[in-house]
Amino acid sequence: MDCIHKDRILALQALMAPATSVAVVGHTHPDGDALGSTSALALYLQKVGIPHVSVVFSDSPADNLQFILPDCVQFCFYDKEAEKARDSIRKADLLFLVDCNSFQRTEALQDVLEASKARKVLIDHHLNPDADAFDLVFSTPDISSASELLYWILKALEEKAPSIAIGTALMAGMTTDTNNFANSVYPSTFRMASELIAAGVDREGLLQKLYNSYRENRVRLMGYMQYEGLHLLPGGGAYMILTQEIQQRFNLKDGESEGLVNVPLTIGAVRLSLLLKEDQGHFRVSIRSKKGTSAQQLAQRCFHGGGHENAAGGKLFIGQDIPCAEDAAAYVENVLKAFLS
Repeated sequence: MDCIHKDRILALQALMAPATSVAVVGHTHPDGDALGSTSALALYLQKVGIPHVSVVFSDSPADNLQFILPDCVQFCFYDKEAEKARDSIRKADLLFLVDCNSFQRTEALQDVLEASKARKVLIDHHLNPDADAFDLVFSTPDISSASELLYWILKALEEKAPSIAIGTALMAGMTTDTNNFANSVYPSTFRMASELIAAGVDREGLLQKLYNSYRENRVRLMGYMQYEGLHLLPGGGAYMILTQEIQQRFNLKDGESEGLVNVPLTIGAVRLSLLLKEDQGHFRVSIRSKKGTSAQQLAQRCFHGGGHENAAGGKLFIGQDIPCAEDAAAYVENVLKAFLS
């Protein structure tokens, strides 16, 4: 892998050797990859004897992903314990930013991260990394996930497969970011999975927790949105909008709409799918596409976001992009008509 050179591994070892307090930070609204990769890295740092290791996020994870978090790792969530989260970063002499390409993607933690005098390491798989902000960078978009990238880094450090606990976290992250091997899969991804299963990771048990442990509310929401909320447009566009009213109606919890954006892509004529989820003052936008249509370009041009070629995201701001929440549908239809023409 091009970004994992021997000299970078040696540089990473040199940075870790004197460290006494490490903060591992992921992006806002953490998904399975962010949680899996940061958990695995924290477990490894504990294993090599670093006295104080914490994982810090701006937001708490969805209930259905809580199982990824190891009990032996200290997690700090800004939305629950703001000062504790910021203090963990202030006290760190080494920082890792994982699964995001810049401090901006941490939102509430951006200022304290930028102000930190600690040495900084980036481990990421998104486009356009802010490399100048870091002392050491491991970054490539040609990989399935941050979890997979970290897997190969840890193998280079130890020259063997990681422990089952670390491997399970990495398998969870890679599985969620590829939509269970449906997208962004490379030969190296299958090698990683094969090696982890051979090492004892329980993939079947992991899939049960990831995909077969939802509440009834999610199933009913998925059915409702596909029947009542799916809008198909000429040119191969599709979108759904999860208003606050719908979220309240189904008592929706964070993470329970995961995967819904992929459903329209099962329709042969659809090549681009959007899911808008209403939040305070904005919509969170998830974008998925088939090969040949760029989700990343649409996110960047029209939704203040970015991501991968076929899986991206962003935001639509009420008052800035659209006058009010009710104008979201018209905005999306105009954007898709222009983008797909």
